[in-house]
Amino acid sequence: MSTETVAGADWQAWQNSWDRQQEWYLPDREERFRVMLDMVEALVGPEPRVLDLACGTGSISDRLLKRFPKAESVGVDLDPALLAIAEGYFEGERRVRFVRADLKDPGWAAKLPHDSYDAVLTATALHWLHTEDLRGLYGQLGGLLRDGGVFMNADHMPEESTPRINAAERAFRHARMDRAKEAGAVDWAEWWQLAAADPRLAGPTAERFEIYGSDHADGDTPSAAWHTQVLRESGFAEARPVWASPTDALVLGLK
Repeated sequence: MSTETVAGADWQAWQNSWDRQQEWYLPDREERFRVMLDMVEALVGPEPRVLDLACGTGSISDRLLKRFPKAESVGVDLDPALLAIAEGYFEGERRVRFVRADLKDPGWAAKLPHDSYDAVLTATALHWLHTEDLRGLYGQLGGLLRDGGVFMNADHMPEESTPRINAAERAFRHARMDRAKEAGAVDWAEWWQLAAADPRLAGPTAERFEIYGSDHADGDTPSAAWHTQVLRESGFAEARPVWASPTDALVLGLK
């Protein structure tokens, strides 16, 4: 996708371009979303009130509302550029609203429009947090969920005890990414260059880099076992992975 093409594109095209960029890193991205929504339906039903945590462009909310017409979603994020895309894409959609808040701020939940949710969902986002911040966030989530509510986090959760398996998988994955790059795939850095070239996103993108800096992320990526243990310590009655790839996992906590 060229700079000229994206600069004149509509919000649907921006949403699509974000999906393609993320899929370059995560070819099984749609599979984790499918399992996530399967578990939402299994545990809280097809009409959930959902908190889309660190929502970005609203990828989870988009799939949620398409699958469950009576669902409601509240997306929360700090990134002004991704929120601009989300708000543009969902303009006029009454089932979703967006809140700008910093998850590192202990009072972030006070900005939410509801006190209770059926599900809190997040994907490929909380690795921006260090473990002490993530532990604190997990401690807050139980208070946002109704009894029987669910929290799900799909993210990078590597298993450090298998170095040879990890090395082989990484070499295979990067070779595949290199082939896709040669065929024209847009990576993270290039995508943000395109965003900065769009007059509607130039300001929010500049603000975004003032907040986060130029690095992709500076947080931690603990194992799935760490996540499940901390969720249990945070008051969840049950917690375990419900999906996994060679590098990532989807962990579910049931209140």
